[in-house]
Amino acid sequence: MPYPFDCISEFMFFETAIETSDVILIPGGSHPQLMERAAELYHQGLAPYILPSGGPTPNVSSTEWEFLRDVGLNLGVPESSILREDKATNTFENARYSWESLQQLGINPRKAILVCKSYFARRALLTYQVEFPSEVEFYVCSVTDKTGTTRDNWFLDEQKINYVMNELTKIGQYFKHHIPNWINNK
Repeated sequence: MPYPFDCISEFMFFETAIETSDVILIPGGSHPQLMERAAELYHQGLAPYILPSGGPTPNVSSTEWEFLRDVGLNLGVPESSILREDKATNTFENARYSWESLQQLGINPRKAILVCKSYFARRALLTYQVEFPSEVEFYVCSVTDKTGTTRDNWFLDEQKINYVMNELTKIGQYFKHHIPNWINNK
């Protein structure tokens, strides 16, 4: 029997098919699972670069970028394939500064893989769609992070419910004013 909130699970927890791309993007975080998945995709030959993003945070001893870079290096990703964005303090900055970093390196991606936490996938995608040119095609690869929050268990635990519903609330708050821009730019 379906739950009334199944539509929330469908909206928040999603992935897309993954195709060969120009770059793998990670919108920050202190969860090693993000870089572990990005490194898998890199080693499968799905993109020549990984761009983790994120500045200083109390969750790691340095920056999110350095934390994720170190995970990638330990997994055999060459340092030359890990691009740098280490100033962002929020998701919009992750996207904006990642785009700026790519531009400074002369990389104009047409396709990008976005590796993010499973319950954060929708907001991450919308944020990168706001900050990157509309021609960039995104593929979403979501991972279960260290909280263990998944599509099948988020509604069984108060903390996991909070993670998902906070993300859902942020989507409404952050993107309602972008809708007219998306319509006008079509």
